[in-house]
Amino acid sequence: MQGLGLQSLKKNPALIPLYVCVAAGAVGAVYYMTRLATRNPDVTWNRSSNPEPWQEYKDKQYKFYSPIRDYSKTKSAAPKFEE
Repeated sequence: MQGLGLQSLKKNPALIPLYVCVAAGAVGAVYYMTRLATRNPDVTWNRSSNPEPWQEYKDKQYKFYSPIRDYSKTKSAAPKFEE
């Protein structure tokens, strides 16, 4: 396919920024999906060691970016099921 090989990039150097932007977008999307899969309290990977994983994130900040408040210092209104 024309325009996808190294030979075509040498002929059309104006395509290099397009390749860089697409690659940066793909890397960013993979990073964000990996972060959501590993850091989000809605995703459980190992239920046998921690049957209630949402209790682990009760006082943690798990949002990606929050300039207004620090969630690690606020108390959660979630009920305690261990009692």
